[in-house]
Amino acid sequence: MTTMSDSKIPSTDAGVDLGLARRVLEIEAAAIVALVDRLDARFEAAIDALDSCTGRVIVTGMGKSGIISRKIAATLASTGTPAFFLHPAEAVHGDLGVIQGDDVVVALSYSGETGEILRLLETIKRVGARIICLTGAPKSSLAQAADVTLDCQVHVEACPMNLVPTASTTVALALGDALAMTLLVRKGFREDDFASLHPGGGLGKRLLRVDRLMHVGSDLPTVDDGDTLTAVVREMSDKGLGMACVLGADGRLAGVITDGDLRRNLASGDKLLERTAGQLMTTAPQTIAPSALAAQALQVMETRQITSLVVVDDDRRLQGVVHLHDLWRTELF
Repeated sequence: MTTMSDSKIPSTDAGVDLGLARRVLEIEAAAIVALVDRLDARFEAAIDALDSCTGRVIVTGMGKSGIISRKIAATLASTGTPAFFLHPAEAVHGDLGVIQGDDVVVALSYSGETGEILRLLETIKRVGARIICLTGAPKSSLAQAADVTLDCQVHVEACPMNLVPTASTTVALALGDALAMTLLVRKGFREDDFASLHPGGGLGKRLLRVDRLMHVGSDLPTVDDGDTLTAVVREMSDKGLGMACVLGADGRLAGVITDGDLRRNLASGDKLLERTAGQLMTTAPQTIAPSALAAQALQVMETRQITSLVVVDDDRRLQGVVHLHDLWRTELF
């Protein structure tokens, strides 16, 4: 009986390992670069079909192509295009009913002859859904049935035996990303749209907007420009933000009074109790828009060395106040 101590562990040559790893990356990179020159009017036709889709985009594929299909569907869904993955084997056992005439089916099959995919074609054609296929065989059965065929053929796989799908799946994934990003721009998808679809995790924190964090309504420390120092101090103490927003007669933001402003005025000893909020305030304070990202607010606070930002609309009407502590709670730091 051979024990672990008796067995010989094959020695490895680090140089050979690194050489092979670099070769894999070179092959896959070259395959993507070669794809660039093959993009033509068919790619534009695919974008037109996806952009005009009034239903859902259904992405399907078997095996490794199925894994790539899931990623493409997820990328489309996260960038404003309703999309989901449909397993072709499950589809022929009852799930075909999800495909409707206003849908677009994106089918991935490198050979273009995957049996599970081909069995879907009759139903897809019957309901009237359009088909975009990503294949390495432009003359295959799938390609012939598709409304738009995108050629993702590779010269060689990165596998040393030229068997394992490697370069071909990388190219299919890259082509899916190209479709999703082009469609994103075509639809005018913006940062705030992305933020609304990614409320969780680190990405959600980076895209969190100021209007989701700011103090509003009765939590806002506000005084009129004619209010006395006593009224200002009472409002600042009640609201606990270390500042107060001073509103002019027209209801717009006229300035702010901070703890620092009060200390500086106390040091002057110049009949402080007789002065009004309008006389004590700092005019033209730093402000930010409600739609700005929390990360932008943090950057402004760090640059200006302040702890609060007044949130105003385009007409300088007060919308809220965001405090440094509010940003701390988002763990943006």
